Amino acid sequence: MTYKLVSYSAPQLRTVNVTRYVTPLREGGSLPALIEADDDFLYVLKFRGAGQGAKALIAELIAGELARLLGLRVPEIVFTNLDIAFSRAEPDEEIQDLLRASIGLNLALHYLSGAITFDALVTTVDPKLASQIVWLDCLVTNVDRTARNTNMLIWHKELWLIDHGASLYFHHSGQNWEEQARRPFVQVKDHVLLPRASELDSVDAEFRSVLTPDRIEAIVSLVPDEWLTDESSDVSADEQRQVYVQFLATRLAHSEIFVKEAQHARKALV
Repeated sequence: MTYKLVSYSAPQLRTVNVTRYVTPLREGGSLPALIEADDDFLYVLKFRGAGQGAKALIAELIAGELARLLGLRVPEIVFTNLDIAFSRAEPDEEIQDLLRASIGLNLALHYLSGAITFDALVTTVDPKLASQIVWLDCLVTNVDRTARNTNMLIWHKELWLIDHGASLYFHHSGQNWEEQARRPFVQVKDHVLLPRASELDSVDAEFRSVLTPDRIEAIVSLVPDEWLTDESSDVSADEQRQVYVQFLATRLAHSEIFVKEAQHARKALV
């Protein structure tokens, strides 16, 4: 499979309104759904009221747009307004509760109709592309790209990345983010593309030059205030954004830590 960089402009997310709840997608525990929006496109909707709450949406947005900035293929991400009427019409009580808890602004990815799940036994990924994806997942600490659950699709013979809600898991722990930003990503040993990721050093140099501070800040600035504020905390939305910016900047400045961890784990495999 060949790979070409896709162009990236300044991040700007559209906002759509849900017009039809098509069907739940029961993979995983967050119960995403296939929905139709007022632009007549289908989307996979990620609910703010699901188990990990708004933090999963924050991770989805930041990691997804970082991937796009780095030239990787990610379905269009949009903000999605959900009206209370959908919860009233839903007969399933579990889904009804989820819809009710997610009224307002959510996140969705463009639905890639006809896409098939990536299978490493069927599709061989170019070492450069494999290294790029492994590097990204080490940066954002994405634990969910394993052989059991690759979170990648083949669409029109190209590899697309989906489901980044498990990234940036430091924001769930409440522990010191500065310390976590410098930790190696030990879960890389289970990454489905690690055996093919033989070009991590060159990718590290390339991607460090792309991820400038202003570009990182521009992506983090997309996160809505309402996803960042909590009634139990007096930390402002801007202060929360700065934590994400500084976490990524610190991790990037010490990328040799996670690159060496990935290379060590790869040697153990190959």
